[in-house]
Amino acid sequence: MRTLLVLLAAALAGSLTLFAFAPYRLFWIMPLSLAALADLTQRHPQRAFWIGYVWGLAAYTSNFNWIYNSLHDVAGLPAWIALPLVLLLPAYLALYPGLAMWLSARVTAKPWQRWLLAFPALWELGEWLRGWVLTGFPWAAAGYSQITESPLAGYTPLGGSHLVTYLVALSAGALALMVHSGWKMRAGLLVAALAVWGNGFWLKSVEWTQPQGKPISVALAQGNIAQELKWSPENLEESLRVYYQQVATTRADLMLLPETALPLFLDDLPSGYLSMMEGQAQRAGMALATGVPRRTNDGRGYLNAVVALTTPGRPFFAKDHLVPFGEFIPVPGLIGWIYQFMNMPMSGFSSGGVNQPPLALAGEKIAFNVCYEDSFGEELTGPASQASIMANVSNLAWFGKSVAMSQHLQLSQARAMENGRYMLRATNNGMTAIIRPDGEIAAVAAPYTRQVLQGFAQGRQGLTPYMRHGNMPVLIGCAALLLLAMLLGRKHRP
Repeated sequence: MRTLLVLLAAALAGSLTLFAFAPYRLFWIMPLSLAALADLTQRHPQRAFWIGYVWGLAAYTSNFNWIYNSLHDVAGLPAWIALPLVLLLPAYLALYPGLAMWLSARVTAKPWQRWLLAFPALWELGEWLRGWVLTGFPWAAAGYSQITESPLAGYTPLGGSHLVTYLVALSAGALALMVHSGWKMRAGLLVAALAVWGNGFWLKSVEWTQPQGKPISVALAQGNIAQELKWSPENLEESLRVYYQQVATTRADLMLLPETALPLFLDDLPSGYLSMMEGQAQRAGMALATGVPRRTNDGRGYLNAVVALTTPGRPFFAKDHLVPFGEFIPVPGLIGWIYQFMNMPMSGFSSGGVNQPPLALAGEKIAFNVCYEDSFGEELTGPASQASIMANVSNLAWFGKSVAMSQHLQLSQARAMENGRYMLRATNNGMTAIIRPDGEIAAVAAPYTRQVLQGFAQGRQGLTPYMRHGNMPVLIGCAALLLLAMLLGRKHRP
């Protein structure tokens, strides 16, 4: 009975993390949840793995509940297949907090070494690993919960979301240690925590990059085309009409259309359609780029591309970091049979390649990424360093009316902070937004509406510390702290 109660407490702590992220943004829940996890492990070290695993299972199931919408409601997968698949991802991801707690309990027996040295390092290394292994899935990493409301968000330009994740875990470890310490230790930990959080508050006011040129007016299309209609031949004419009309009635320096806004291969679009779109944009003096599938040069594959329609030669960016099971099938011989139950067109994209150059539009260099790609901070720093503005085009209609689009917006906010650039988001049904270099939202369109969001963006130049060094300093630092904890633990072991 005691074990059951302990695991239920861990599950409760994990499930509450849903409210730490957007759209709720109660950032303080995350360090408290991790502190509860640490406290449970300190009291029951023999159950450390299962405490961490159950915490992770509850956390990731609650945060990624929208996977069911995608598989069942939109793709049409029967519930008897969809439900087990929904649990499959959290069941895998939960291994990382499980292992982090198991190792924390065994590296050293002294509480201060365990919770101030080993635990924060192991937690961050685990978060990094789950964002890398099997192509990675870093959504709901602890650091994102702090963007942008928490003082800890101020550290994002220095070490990216991974440094923030480490500091959240360190804060949680300090809270857990306070429960088991005397007043002197508590006072010291409180002063140190206030220093870290206070410094983060000050860092939020630092401007890491500099304005370049004059602001430009931008227009971001949100077509709000239902996913079940998007690829329907019967709805093709309506989709093309919606985006043509939005282009024809918009006046701005730069206009972006969402991911696969035009639901045909570029060279299969109706004769004259692109010329009409280009003509409307050029008469308005407007640079125009759109998401559209494009065949590879050899004709043997196809790309999830963003094409600069008003630039001579129509240069393009093609998505590189593809979504496994959604945009490509990792092991078709094993799981390909599932797709016969689903309406999932375009599930065989090819990668566009790393470090593609920015596209020149409206006098700016725009570093594009497509949908899921802005989950991976370090992958975007190279193109961003050559660009003055960043842009993400997405189609989140796959996830229905859920928290997924708000969580994705929060990821884009982190990328804007890491790179000190404006981030423009053009999405099919939300969250279309203009994000400033400090991560704050300058303008956002109401989700599930058809509109064109208009505002201004300013090109930026210069590099943040994170752009220069990436994740390596944080990872090396965590490895060093873990090694120190192991050496100290071995020294004091009887």
